[in-house]
Amino acid sequence: MYDIVFISYQEPNAEHRYSVLKKRFPYVKRVHGIKGIHQAHKKAAEISSTRMFFVVDGDADMCDDFKFDYQVPVWDETTVHVWRSINPVNGLQYGNGGVKLLPRLLTENVDVNTTDMTTSISDRFKVVDQLSNYTVFNTDAYNTWKSAFRECTKLASKSITGQIDDETEDRLQAWLHPIPDASFRAEAKRGAEQGTVFGKENKNKPEVLALINDFDWLEEKFNDQ
Repeated sequence: MYDIVFISYQEPNAEHRYSVLKKRFPYVKRVHGIKGIHQAHKKAAEISSTRMFFVVDGDADMCDDFKFDYQVPVWDETTVHVWRSINPVNGLQYGNGGVKLLPRLLTENVDVNTTDMTTSISDRFKVVDQLSNYTVFNTDAYNTWKSAFRECTKLASKSITGQIDDETEDRLQAWLHPIPDASFRAEAKRGAEQGTVFGKENKNKPEVLALINDFDWLEEKFNDQ
């Protein structure tokens, strides 16, 4: 069995989600309160004792049938595996917010200055065609805006390694046109629009794009609106 690490920062209901997960899988570990996506995952790798480890985000409501029993052959242990999640704002089902299975040593040494952490760990990446969770980020105005802004910056700048243009554009359009009755729809749409502009304007400036992983900068940008 691979370790499971629950990574949380300031997500509403993170305590409850961790409690539910721990009841099902008592050996789950936790990283909490570390600023920065890369830094939190590096810490998760440090506390893991298995060659690969699962990551569950603090806003993930797990599917009841997800078992964390996936096994990787030795020759594939440098591959980042990502499961699909359901997005409540736009209905998309892809890797954003989904469970990840990461190589421990490569994650410990990931470059913290990259825009997209998950695709920066390894040059080998695999999407597992199974739903793992609902990514419930739309619990308040800020978290909804932040998630939309970050993801649309990456999509608009095409900074995700291995992205496919048509698929990326379809996902971006879905973010820009949220489901009419989605909670915090206005904040999701505004975050998507602003992230799209920010991503396109800075697509050749990786040091600027990396600001989307700076939580203090994101909160300041949100409050300045």
